[in-house]
Amino acid sequence: MIWVLLLVFVVCLLFRVPIAFALGLSCLFYLLLEGIPLIVVPMKMYSGIDVFVLLSIPGFILAGNLMNHGGLTAKIISFCNHLMGHIRGGLALANIGASMLFAGISGTAVSDTASIGAVMIPAMKKEGYDASFSCAITAASSTVGPIIPPSVPMIIAATLSGLSVGRLFLAGAIPGFLLGFGLMGIAYYIAVKKKYPKHPRSNIGQIAKGFLDTFWSLLMTFIILFGIIGGVFTPTEASIIAVLYALMVGMFVYRKLNFKNILVIVLDSMKTSASLMVLVGFANLFGWILITEQLPQLISSEILAFSENKYVVLLLINILLILVGTFMETIAALLVLFPILLKVALAVDVDPIHFAVIALLNLMIGLTTPPLGICLFVSSSIGKVSIGKVSMAGLPFLTISILVLILVTLFPQLSLFLPDLFMD
Repeated sequence: MIWVLLLVFVVCLLFRVPIAFALGLSCLFYLLLEGIPLIVVPMKMYSGIDVFVLLSIPGFILAGNLMNHGGLTAKIISFCNHLMGHIRGGLALANIGASMLFAGISGTAVSDTASIGAVMIPAMKKEGYDASFSCAITAASSTVGPIIPPSVPMIIAATLSGLSVGRLFLAGAIPGFLLGFGLMGIAYYIAVKKKYPKHPRSNIGQIAKGFLDTFWSLLMTFIILFGIIGGVFTPTEASIIAVLYALMVGMFVYRKLNFKNILVIVLDSMKTSASLMVLVGFANLFGWILITEQLPQLISSEILAFSENKYVVLLLINILLILVGTFMETIAALLVLFPILLKVALAVDVDPIHFAVIALLNLMIGLTTPPLGICLFVSSSIGKVSIGKVSMAGLPFLTISILVLILVTLFPQLSLFLPDLFMD
């Protein structure tokens, strides 16, 4: 009856049913047909979310929203403009730079696309950049965020596998910066070729002011990252510290937060957190059914029967994850597939931290892969450009992303160097 589960799930996706409900409905059909008591639904959902480290996710979501509504996005973009605005296509480079800095605050690609895209896409269009290019670069740069720590998808991956959150955060740093600077390189090449505008060089005073404006928000990222890595506090404790810090900075430094908008932000964060926890709960039920039907063992044996060469196995997994990432939200894909594919990777002696970074990179790339990449849809709706034009404009950025993925896959030390250096 496993085919019923998968068929209902795929049909729900085709009809654009929210992913959490697609998982829930497919599980419900399976349980009813198999005659399994429905009491397993709340039991498995609760066991899926009853994990201490998952408590950090609502905290990080709230902290990110507090900082974002406190005017952080505009300050980061302004600072990046002061640094790179004098270069040809400087606004495009600032777009990528802002995503790299914003990474530690949002932690998710779609929120990055929406937050930064709402500011950058209209600004780029106004200055003469092609609308499709503006949307494509915003979507592509947003995928850097969840790779550079801290990152919500990394916390999910660590929860699913028992890996150290601190080691996983460090493992994403070099690949994340490689991806960011690679995107900057191709953006600069296109900007020179199309003669996109540049601004006068900012003076030291303007750069210093821009840095001071963003200093408090960037400091939060360093406190979170080095606090977790140094063993000062757990990820859950770090999320609470981040909330308190964001409140103080938003109220007393940026002075954009007050009781009224804090209440709205808290309610919005509660909705986001609740929807995510429902997704985690249903995904745990879905995963329990897959394990009961021994599907992970079947997939593992089929892949290993095809080849036991580590790089061939990683190639097959890369292709699968990019395809899945084009139509499935990152966290949902992680919840369903990561535990299964991790077992396959371990069977061919792939380091689990290295594999986690590979998996996240694949799913991030899938968000900008035509024709269904979620970030493409978000940016195209902001820029009011057809998805086809945005997809074509995004092909050079997609190529760079795949090249970075190949490098990270072939050279494990790109992921493992920092964790091995700083953590036992």
